[in-house]
Amino acid sequence: MNVELLTKEDLKNFKTELLNDLREMIKPGTGQSKQWLKSNEVRKLLSISPGTLQNLRINGTLRYTKVGGMMYYKLEDINKILEGNHR
Repeated sequence: MNVELLTKEDLKNFKTELLNDLREMIKPGTGQSKQWLKSNEVRKLLSISPGTLQNLRINGTLRYTKVGGMMYYKLEDINKILEGNHR
């Protein structure tokens, strides 16, 4: 039976590598992050009601694409709205 010992330094290196990999994955436009979100995901992300989301669609604040009965929103557009309202 082979026994391998892990040091605190090994764990720190693992943590650093894991965090770097996760950061790369969640960067907008890179990795495996989602480019399109469904309505319920947008509502959760922005903490808004279905009616508020509908108002954002109607007044043209938030663009969307409808496929079948589902509406999809670009994550990039949502980020632009958030940045535009940044004070």
